[in-house]
Amino acid sequence: MNIAVVILNWNGKALLEQFLPSVVTYSKGATIYVADNASTDASVPFLKANYPDVKIIQNKENGGYAKGYNDALRYVDEDIYCLLNSDIEVTPNWLTPILDTFNTDNETAIIQPKILDYKDKTKFEYAGAAGGFIDKYGYPYCRGRLFDTIEEDTNQYPNASIFWASGACFFIRKSTFRALHGFDDTFFAHMEEIDLCWRAFNYGYNTKYIGESTVYHVGGATLNAGSPRKTYLNFRNSLFTITKNADGNLLSLILTRLVLDGVAATKFLFSLKFKHILAILKAHLSFYKHLNSLLKARKQSPHKANYFTKKSVVWSYFVDKKRNFNQL
Repeated sequence: MNIAVVILNWNGKALLEQFLPSVVTYSKGATIYVADNASTDASVPFLKANYPDVKIIQNKENGGYAKGYNDALRYVDEDIYCLLNSDIEVTPNWLTPILDTFNTDNETAIIQPKILDYKDKTKFEYAGAAGGFIDKYGYPYCRGRLFDTIEEDTNQYPNASIFWASGACFFIRKSTFRALHGFDDTFFAHMEEIDLCWRAFNYGYNTKYIGESTVYHVGGATLNAGSPRKTYLNFRNSLFTITKNADGNLLSLILTRLVLDGVAATKFLFSLKFKHILAILKAHLSFYKHLNSLLKARKQSPHKANYFTKKSVVWSYFVDKKRNFNQL
């Protein structure tokens, strides 16, 4: 079984200079691609001059994470795709336990490794940590990370089935990616991997966390956590994901979620973060604009019950003050 490591790049020459060496050094046997999202910097000349063995796929436009990978992966024929952020440092033998799992467990279609913080390698990193879950209302959380509270890694989270794998380092069988028609292009960026994993769950595919593989993620290298643009995408795409994939009374779920989004906006108000309030408003307006197409997508796929194990991680965190995944 062969594997392709595909790094999506947009004006990230500095990140490629810093992090591509570890990928090349520790990914023996893999084919390495850089999918370039119409960069205007010197990324492509840099790759051609310094990494002639790295294959370059040049997308015609910057379609973000979702469309960028959809466009590029049409040209990648390896059995396993590893979608790797450009701000990740990999470690020796990081691919071995992943490939072993794919080879021995035919039921597993998607895998995430342990994702630690590049800036503090004793702690998990926000984007994925030790594997993701969602609550009834579509709020994502991770083993090792609840909202902005990050745990130290003490090997407390063993290999396990998870609900979603982080797009920062996302392994998927080519056959599964193509059967699910890839990412939803309308997401652009953020939560597209949760949408894909939810669709995979609804169709009966399994997603796993394999902690013997470790990578270190900078996080926020292309869009920092304090960006109103990121707030907009996260709130909008979360509503997209629930509408397309959630089982149960959709109207009740959406109304509850809109109320909770209003509470989040109030919190931004008290913090004087007015641009983030506007971002939530724009997210809701975009949701209404896309509602018909989202409902059509909903009708075209199955919906499995029991997608959540925690009804409200918001309540657990902000009201019950639970700060550790194992306390939930």
